Amino acid sequence: MIFRRFLSSSTLPPSIRQLLSTHTPSDPTAPVRVNGWVRSVRRQKRVAFAHITDGSSHQGLQAVFTNVDLAKGLTNGASVSLSGTLLESPGAGQDKELVVQAVDVIGECEPLEYPIQKQTLTTEYLRDHCHLRARTSSVAAMLRLRDNTMRTLHEYFQAQDFCYTNTPILTSNDCEGAGETFHVSHPDQTASTSSNAVTTSPREFFGRPAYLTVSSQLHLEALATSLARVYTISPCFRAERSQTSRHLSEFWMLEAEWAFTHVVDDVCQFVEGMVKHALRQDSNDLSVLSRDIGEHRQRSLEKAKGGDTWMRLTYTDAISELEKAQATTRQFEFTPSWGKALRSEHERWIAEHLADGPVFVTDYPASLKPFYMRLNSDGKTVACFDLLVPHLGELVGGSLREERLGLLEEALEKQQLSKADYGWYLDIRKYGGAPHGGFGLGFERLVSWMSGIDNVRECIPMPRWAGRMLL
Repeated sequence: MIFRRFLSSSTLPPSIRQLLSTHTPSDPTAPVRVNGWVRSVRRQKRVAFAHITDGSSHQGLQAVFTNVDLAKGLTNGASVSLSGTLLESPGAGQDKELVVQAVDVIGECEPLEYPIQKQTLTTEYLRDHCHLRARTSSVAAMLRLRDNTMRTLHEYFQAQDFCYTNTPILTSNDCEGAGETFHVSHPDQTASTSSNAVTTSPREFFGRPAYLTVSSQLHLEALATSLARVYTISPCFRAERSQTSRHLSEFWMLEAEWAFTHVVDDVCQFVEGMVKHALRQDSNDLSVLSRDIGEHRQRSLEKAKGGDTWMRLTYTDAISELEKAQATTRQFEFTPSWGKALRSEHERWIAEHLADGPVFVTDYPASLKPFYMRLNSDGKTVACFDLLVPHLGELVGGSLREERLGLLEEALEKQQLSKADYGWYLDIRKYGGAPHGGFGLGFERLVSWMSGIDNVRECIPMPRWAGRMLL
């Protein structure tokens, strides 16, 4: 009985989304209480209207004040608690409306000082007011889309019997070997024996260098030797000064590893199914955000989530096609050639013009990729892929991992990495190692591609990039 009372007392009142989707009272005069923020107020001589939102849906709720005096204290941005009856709306634009009988202004908001006004606000202005920008309908829709997309991805992995796990934020190595890690140190202050002066010298808190993780992959590989199929969605950090629309210093990555996979196309097939599942999600916010992305981009997204298998293309063939295009049009700033990394302009051309849709580019030169990727039989390329999508470029990167101990040791030496630092990683191969593979997906990039939001800085609640961290 005590447990039942606890459950009953801890139940939250329904959100606006829940009220609009499920509220069918047997007594239409039954009182309803709505908590939220005032998005707009419109006053007439005998009636007033307010648009109330609690962030649970894009639609919000229209509140009707037949007693206009009740609406006198309402201003944009104020938090309120309204009581009244939820009735079928006679007006267009909403199915239900709240006829208000009592108003409690919880938190006042000075309308002339409120930074989030009703007029159009620039992207840069909202970045400067990052702590308030979630109050705009577009950013709130993006946040709900992130939430729904994460739920959808979890659903996909659970259907494939993967185990969700947590990996360290603090690590002892740079998984990618690109030297773009944030070094973590602790200032250890020690007093001078002669002058009582205090000097500060950084010491390694863990007894060895520590970094913010750039990827969870290596730790997931260790877990995959026991749980076979593992994944995580976690923050990652890159100390790169790039200012492009695709890069952040702090971002979220979906990463997965699984054992007993031998063919890189098996990993591609899994990724294709996963991304299509995310694209096909039932989300009102996705529909709202993608309204203005342009006909060509909308057609591209519809084609991507269709039933056709996405194109596969080797790096060698991709370079050949790029060289042909360059010889004819001279359209690329960076001349493509075998052995060089694909630039953003190359990736977008491949996806938008050559493939006209998502495309897996496979088998890159070993010299361009990290040490852990499985060497192909040609001795020059590795069993890997990048998923390139229109209007964005790289969305996913993955590979088979090198399970052959001798070849992995050679790769470490070639990239001048210490075997001592990666001893535990070598142990994975020594003790019951099995062929395995996996991938990493940039979560903000996925949200950007799906929604048509051009910059990943608008696809995360509070963005961080070089020279910029307001909160």
